Amino acid sequence: MSGTLRFEILGPQRAWYADRPVELGAGKQRAVLAVLLLSAGRPVPTGQLLDAVWPEEPPANGPNVVQKYVAGLRRVLEPDRSPRTPGRVLTLTDAGYLLRVPPESVDAVRFERGVHRAGQWHTAGRTADAQAELTAALELWQGDPFTGFAGPFFDTARQRLVELRAVALETRAELELASGRHRELVGELVELVAEFPVRERLRHQLMLALYRSGRQAEALAAYREFTELLREGYGIEPGEVLRALHLRILRSDPTLLADPRTTVDPAGAPVPAQPVPARSVPAQPVAAVSTAPAAPVPPPAYPGPVGFGGPPPAPPGMMWPGWVVPPTAPVAVHPGPSRGVPRWLSVAATVAGALTALASFGLLTWLVVLVYALWRRSWPNGLAAAYYLAMGLTFVIVVGGSETEEVSDTEGYLIVAWLLTWLVGFLHAILLNGWLVTWLSGLRGRQHGAEDRRLRREQARYLLYHYPGARWELRIGRPDLPRGFDDGGLVDINAVPDEVISGLPGVTALQAQQIALDRRLRGPFTSMEELAARCLLPPALTDSLRDLLVFFPPMVDPASSVPRDG
Repeated sequence: MSGTLRFEILGPQRAWYADRPVELGAGKQRAVLAVLLLSAGRPVPTGQLLDAVWPEEPPANGPNVVQKYVAGLRRVLEPDRSPRTPGRVLTLTDAGYLLRVPPESVDAVRFERGVHRAGQWHTAGRTADAQAELTAALELWQGDPFTGFAGPFFDTARQRLVELRAVALETRAELELASGRHRELVGELVELVAEFPVRERLRHQLMLALYRSGRQAEALAAYREFTELLREGYGIEPGEVLRALHLRILRSDPTLLADPRTTVDPAGAPVPAQPVPARSVPAQPVAAVSTAPAAPVPPPAYPGPVGFGGPPPAPPGMMWPGWVVPPTAPVAVHPGPSRGVPRWLSVAATVAGALTALASFGLLTWLVVLVYALWRRSWPNGLAAAYYLAMGLTFVIVVGGSETEEVSDTEGYLIVAWLLTWLVGFLHAILLNGWLVTWLSGLRGRQHGAEDRRLRREQARYLLYHYPGARWELRIGRPDLPRGFDDGGLVDINAVPDEVISGLPGVTALQAQQIALDRRLRGPFTSMEELAARCLLPPALTDSLRDLLVFFPPMVDPASSVPRDG
């Protein structure tokens, strides 16, 4: 009987039973159904229903209220069921209420699966199939989901679906631009920019479509409007990719009018166009130089999800671009203390020297620094000791030898200078500790290393966007596999073993177990929002993981487009 039910939540919430509309009842009853539909095929505990539908003030007799609305749903979803007969569509299990309907009966599930299949088709090089799949999936949308439902649960679910729709719209526009439909696409992109005003990828596509349609001035105006919006509203500038496109439009770059995917050599064979890197990275030496004419530089592509927006995987034998930087050996930042001094002795000497400089009012700082200079044979510290000694003698002679009680201007300046020298000398005595300098240098090196890994992650994402086949060739996102490419620590949450998930920063053992279990039971994740919603991860954790995780679809053999396990 459940096979005759259909549900819509991508817009006004509606349901059909045997092609007849179903009256779903009051708002709270609809909200309970919406929660069950988002977990179709999985039991939902009563507590979770109460938290989702009544986030601020749950009713005192919550389980009874939920039971009342469930009974109402049973009456409308199973009109042919006898009152004394147990429900077959909506049942109560030990784990909670279970809505027994096929996932494909919910339009949101069909939409997500359609977007997922489009990614597989595009990864396999079947652009037309990907475009058709995206169009069919987007046609399921009839409006904003969960209108009238408030609370964190519905807000998160709504944002996840809206974000997935925006990515699908951007991807379809990218495919249509690649097929040469820039003139027909301008109107749609204008509407999308109004709906999503701060999404740079849509602005990028609008500027490119306008320029290819012979409307250079309007393309520049679109960039100026977006720049003013970001400056006034957020105090930021457009991204590097969009700025690069703006400069090329200003120069009337003719290569922007070329096919962004391929060019043709004199023999007529297609030659993949080389991408413009998002930042300047020194190119690595290559083993051979092609004798074919240089291909026109394509327009800078805005980074998108893997499997969308770029050319098919590189064919066998194609050389990866020179800006893919291989991992480098770590650089030593400080040699550390020498002569094998025990740490306890180094710390004790530092404490004694610092206390001597402090207690003597700086008059013996020169002695502390001089001893260290002689021990280390350090002439800079020797000069510093001479300075401290000269300042101390000057202070004692001028200030101590004064016969009047009034302080002259010269003495006042000298006192201030001496107080600063005292403070600097105290800090100098502390920094003579080699272990402390090593620690500070290591901290600076770690900060530099974190920035370097962030840049490598950006490079890896950029590479995946233009060359999806690099996922297999370079094993990006798989720290559990041997590889020679440094992707900056990216983790493919859909493919790595459970041990890698347990090692993610900030993820507890219970959360790692939940992610692994949900992945096995319900399939791969498609976005950070879906991961957070399915595994109930807190926002602070998802924000910290957003830069590390990638969400690849199941691997597809480019030759056959048949999904295969990773």
